[in-house]
Amino acid sequence: MDTYLIWLAAGFLLVIVELVSGTFYLLVLGVAALAGGLVAYAGLPISVQAGAAAVLAVTGAVWVNRVRRTSTAVKMRSLDVGQPAAFDHWVDRAAGQARVKYRDALWDATVVGEVSGEPGESLTVVSIDGNTLKVSKNRQA
Repeated sequence: MDTYLIWLAAGFLLVIVELVSGTFYLLVLGVAALAGGLVAYAGLPISVQAGAAAVLAVTGAVWVNRVRRTSTAVKMRSLDVGQPAAFDHWVDRAAGQARVKYRDALWDATVVGEVSGEPGESLTVVSIDGNTLKVSKNRQA
């Protein structure tokens, strides 16, 4: 089997596997292998083929890493933010820990700001931290 066919098969295989993983690193390696195949098709020695593929792979991996590090991931706003919750009782008033009724269930909550602590008091969900709601008397906390 010709060397360029091995490079091309490896390149296409890596690109196909990348479609499943979605990390872009395998895409870079696949493109580098395809470039190695083009160099092999040109009839250049294996050392030049491997060198071209290696340079392209390292350059592409550094580029993907830089793009992933500098891009700010868009954090989706939770659908729960801004929804009303009803105060139920304090768990630890000094620490601001309480239980609130939200969606017909009791949730652990961290109270932001001052609340009276009366059962049924209307609060607003301002954020979610794991399974704990952060609630406030005001919508803007």
